[in-house]
Amino acid sequence: MDETTTGWREQGKPPALFKRFAFESYGQTRAFLDALAALSEETGRHPQNINFGTTYVNITLDATDGKMMGDAEHAFAAQIDALAAGPG
Repeated sequence: MDETTTGWREQGKPPALFKRFAFESYGQTRAFLDALAALSEETGRHPQNINFGTTYVNITLDATDGKMMGDAEHAFAAQIDALAAGPG
């Protein structure tokens, strides 16, 4: 797996990347979801599936071409990781 997508699990059929993000509070979870929404609007890329609870968010990214995970999917995953890491 690519270094830029540390912690993401690649799944086979259909091709997808999956990661669970854990937060200390609901406020942090909500801030992450809001930042993810803004990133998705900015990039035109959206997770295939998002589910969340008070202190976690599960994200699944699908393959753009439906056949294999490529650079675009890994780059979007890295952008999501940067959101979770917060500013600075």
